[in-house]
Amino acid sequence: MGLFSVFTTNSGVIDSTQLAEDFERIITNSEKIEVGFKLNENTFIFTDKRLILIEVRKDGDKAYEYISLPYSKISTFSVESKKSFGYKSRLKIWLNGQELPQLDKEFNKSIDVYEVQKILANHVLN
Repeated sequence: MGLFSVFTTNSGVIDSTQLAEDFERIITNSEKIEVGFKLNENTFIFTDKRLILIEVRKDGDKAYEYISLPYSKISTFSVESKKSFGYKSRLKIWLNGQELPQLDKEFNKSIDVYEVQKILANHVLN
């Protein structure tokens, strides 16, 4: 399908085989993709070593930013929701030594932020 086929899909879970094909240039030889999903313009990839966030920047020319968050550097993460298990939630991630979160993303009902938090917790807390 090609490098940018993931960017044209709607929000939801993305097939890991497709992610491996689309992002083979940023995945190391010793790294394995576990799960990925698209949320609006963002793509989240959980590997066995790190969380990769691909953000689409729309200021003038369309540009892609690839943010690598090694699990070993994540110090804190939180889920914020106005209602318990609500449809609009935020996921925040802090890296070691940072006052402000490195990542602060709003989630809608297309992706269960609590499942994402569970995947993150399984990596960070091990």
